[in-house]
Amino acid sequence: MDKTYSFDEFMDIIRTLRSKDGCPWDKEQTHESLKQCLIEECYEVIEAINNKDSSNLCEELGDILLQVAMHSVIAEEEDKFTVSNVISEESEKMIRRHPHVFDNLEVKSSEEVLRNWEVIKSKEREEIRPDQDILKVPKALPANIRAEKVQKKAVKFGLELGSKDDAVEEIEKRLENLSKMADLGENTLISDEFGSLLFNVIKLSLVLQINAENSLTNATNKFINRLIDVLSGYKGNDYNLCAITSTEHEALWK
Repeated sequence: MDKTYSFDEFMDIIRTLRSKDGCPWDKEQTHESLKQCLIEECYEVIEAINNKDSSNLCEELGDILLQVAMHSVIAEEEDKFTVSNVISEESEKMIRRHPHVFDNLEVKSSEEVLRNWEVIKSKEREEIRPDQDILKVPKALPANIRAEKVQKKAVKFGLELGSKDDAVEEIEKRLENLSKMADLGENTLISDEFGSLLFNVIKLSLVLQINAENSLTNATNKFINRLIDVLSGYKGNDYNLCAITSTEHEALWK
């Protein structure tokens, strides 16, 4: 890099992009129009972490910072808040939620830190938004992650997950109900039962203490690798497997 930019200089660049003589695309953006960009940038950060690619991680974190800056400048233009407010509120939150670092609270493990964190969050919720749903989890989260978070919260209120056998039995029951609804062609009920099936599969992952998101990612990657191996022999046929029989297909897959 020819120059090292300060944070203030970076923010001025964003303000210039949003100014009268700035970039037409940047000037058109709103909080709503940038939602998908923010989601995609977050996943690209995860991809860089998974690939252990430090150079790409640096770049993608910059793209996340760009999103924070854009939203802050848009809010600044609307007299709602500034990036200084964002930084100050987050700084206060970190100090408030780490009394074992910034105060005299003693903790003995990271598990105790997490318990204290949740207690402090609950108190904040009562003070700032007393009518907020105690089980509220962001609706914008991927459905499987949201289902996991909701069930984990429910456990904290005393709802038991049950045993592995209980979870498997419930999944089998949901599968049976789903099959019946599919035979009847009841589309709404099919969707409901399918959702219940997925919800209970997530519950099983909690019982087994495994990460459902990682497990699904690994299974998808395994499928991709197998499919590439199968298709590689049919490159000259535009990777089309229609010419082979189902028996041949199964043999290739295995």
